[in-house]
Parts: sequence; C-alpha cells; structure tokens
Amino acid sequence: MMRRARVLWCDTLAGVLSETDEGYVFQYDDKYLTDTSSQAISLTLPLRKEPFTSSTMFSFFDGLIPEGWLLNIVQETWKLDQHDRMGLVMTCCQDCIGAVSIFAEVEND
Repeated sequence: MMRRARVLWCDTLAGVLSETDEGYVFQYDDKYLTDTSSQAISLTLPLRKEPFTSSTMFSFFDGLIPEGWLLNIVQETWKLDQHDRMGLVMTCCQDCIGAVSIFAEVEND
C-alpha cells in the first residue's frame, strides 16, 4: 500500500510526498518548478526536477509532527502509532505553523 500526500506552499501545490516499500519520496510538481516565484519548501529539499528519496521520513517533514503531550493527544484521538510517520504527517500537518501544509491524497477505486 503506497500512501501519498500533497505538499502545499502557501496554498499552492509544491509537490507530492509518497511512502513506498523502500521508504519515502518527495518530488516537486512540474508547474511549481516552472514558476519563477517558487521557493524550496526547505533548505534540505532544494528546488529540482529529480525526486528526493530516503529510507526514513525526511527530517523536514518529521519536524512538522507534534511532540510530547500534543503527540499523545494525536495518537489517542486518531489511534495512530508514533512510528507511523507518514500517517502522523498526513493527519497532523494540514494546518501547520508556517507556509507548508500537507493533505493526504484519497485513493480512487
């Protein structure tokens, strides 16, 4: 099962974060890359056409996940495992502080 999430920068689609059997992939959207006003979502994820890959959740996205008592509330409310980093990102990061928002893509049957 591959899960995907849209990554928005100031309400504009910047790219897609995917969870694969090998780990995680982030790829900027082609339209976002052609816009001269576009900015990288993170210094660790500079603008480029090639996808970024990692065996673990990218530190930028992992850093958006709540910690401490707030993480405990999230886990209890949505019945998520603290090790399910993709599930936590898709659930908790729709309204982050800052310019980035993340929304789970719904699979069509």
